[in-house]
Amino acid sequence: MLPQLTATEARVIGCLMEKAVTTPDQYPLTLNALTNAANQKSSREPVMALKPAEVQRAARALRDRSLVHIEENFKNGVEKYKQRLCNTTYNDLQLSKAQYAVLTLLLLRGPQTPGELRARSGRLYTFDDNAAVTTAVADLIGEDDSALFVQLPRTPGRKEAEFMHQLCGPVDIAAHAQQAAANRGSSGSSQGRIAELEARVQELETENAALRRRLGDAD
Repeated sequence: MLPQLTATEARVIGCLMEKAVTTPDQYPLTLNALTNAANQKSSREPVMALKPAEVQRAARALRDRSLVHIEENFKNGVEKYKQRLCNTTYNDLQLSKAQYAVLTLLLLRGPQTPGELRARSGRLYTFDDNAAVTTAVADLIGEDDSALFVQLPRTPGRKEAEFMHQLCGPVDIAAHAQQAAANRGSSGSSQGRIAELEARVQELETENAALRRRLGDAD
């Protein structure tokens, strides 16, 4: 069974996974560093404004489920945090470096296409192309609640379907498909309005040109 995380817990785990790779010299993270990472304005979707107490509370809840380890310095009272969600002896989830990178990005930024994951994974892992992203997660994609990843219906304006993790609960693919259909309808309405405006502009330009010609003839 997959762990079921809150949005704050997912952000905490994602940050710890990210910083373990990108800034290993500063890992494990202090509460201040973890809070700053969780509230980054770049590479985070949505942007959060968590207080240290909220981050600490989430980290301790994760510790109680053996998903985070807390190192406590009793002399200065400083706590440091490291993830135990994957690639440890404490949990069954064992991922390749490529799969680890994908999960980290999905925890931090939500649903993304293979192209987006490849473009954003540089500091975590280098994918040769978009197909390499799909290949990396192929064994972990499924349609039931036990699958770590799901593939979502392609939304309007995107060349590829998005991937999403299920650590915050099963993803409602049917609801996502309905939203995609609604977006298509909205997109179609917008395109119709744009077409009407373009036609009106063309009509006005034609009328303006005709008026100028008449004024020229009058001179």
